[in-house]
Amino acid sequence: MIANFTRRTFANLSIKAPNVAIVLSGSGVYDGSEITEGIATLVHLSRFDATFQCYAPDKMQMHAIDHTTGTEHEESRNVLQESARIARGDVKALDELQESNYDAIIFPGGFGAAKNLSTWATEGIDGSVDLEVEKAIQSFHAAGKPIGACCIAPVLVGKCIPGCTLTVGSGDTSDEENWPYAGTVSQLEALGCVHETTDIHGVTIDVQNKIVTSPAYMYNGKPHEVFDSVGQMVEGVLKFAFGAKLAEGTK
Repeated sequence: MIANFTRRTFANLSIKAPNVAIVLSGSGVYDGSEITEGIATLVHLSRFDATFQCYAPDKMQMHAIDHTTGTEHEESRNVLQESARIARGDVKALDELQESNYDAIIFPGGFGAAKNLSTWATEGIDGSVDLEVEKAIQSFHAAGKPIGACCIAPVLVGKCIPGCTLTVGSGDTSDEENWPYAGTVSQLEALGCVHETTDIHGVTIDVQNKIVTSPAYMYNGKPHEVFDSVGQMVEGVLKFAFGAKLAEGTK
């Protein structure tokens, strides 16, 4: 990790800022990417002058939710098309993602991660991860490149990299705001993952696997707290990515 990391780090050392792939799962907390978390990822990457490209699977969503009522629409929607709402149209199909073109990968949260990028929402630990998502996570991990995830998205990483250390916030059943997620924690631990309990201000860094996770809306936090939670995850990812670039530059 790099001490005193700031947006000037890249410019001062004449090293190009990292290029990051972002994987979205639709648009809207109940059936896609959580919008605050998705936008916060883009904003924080931009703050550090990092470049990025959004991706999403080109397939139909598990279902579409009316966010005013929480009920299902009769029509489903395409994950790639819905993700374009967050990416302002600049999104590519996930099967086009090439790990070699990027320095890191990030997965914002939202129920789309558990519904469209995996079957965690319906099958939990016994479910599967979308094959393109699994390929992306495993290829970045095999290349020693950092992986970031927030909210419920760390379950994707836990399924693909058993034994890693991550957080989805709190699994304490005495925590009235967060007790429903206790099952998620126990399932991650059953996969062999190490879960670190964090509050809305915490971030978990798995140094060995270069995985950075934060809880974001796994807590009923204020919008600025969630924004900052995502920011901590993004900064941790960029520190790993920058450290790799610095090492390459000094060889």
